[in-house]
Amino acid sequence: MNINTVNEGVCKNVRKDRVGRGPGSGNGKTAGRGMNGQKSRAGFSMLPTFEGGQLPLARRIPKRGFNNKRFADVVESVSLKTVVRKFDASVEITPEVLEEKGLISSAKSIVKLIGSEELSGAYKFKVHRVSEGAKASVEKAGGSIEILPGKKPVVKNKMGSKKTKKAA
Repeated sequence: MNINTVNEGVCKNVRKDRVGRGPGSGNGKTAGRGMNGQKSRAGFSMLPTFEGGQLPLARRIPKRGFNNKRFADVVESVSLKTVVRKFDASVEITPEVLEEKGLISSAKSIVKLIGSEELSGAYKFKVHRVSEGAKASVEKAGGSIEILPGKKPVVKNKMGSKKTKKAA
């Protein structure tokens, strides 16, 4: 422990130095800003990344790699337990209905049904994916699951290859 850190946190109401208040204060005239230059002027502001005009570090370092995050499919899982709590067996459960009840954030996302809960009624589901346990539970209770189509696969070469054009 140092003597200068003894009162840390105790003296919260210590006055800030009032700079530019005459020679007796020890911080008069230039108020600790030095003599001339941009930093001595009123209203000065500079980004912390500014390096005096030289090429910044963020632009000097090579950028490599690819991140698939913005292109990846958003899969939201819904458990059978929450479905049983929120719905009765007469309602057909689709992504739109799940979004209305607040179980998923968007009806556009891919919905996966999970869990192996005992069901009291025959529920009808329309989801994109389903776990093995959830499928067995729904079918055991006499319900049905319709698998909705997902995104279409990406077509890499829309114009067709040269080989297929020659054959046609």
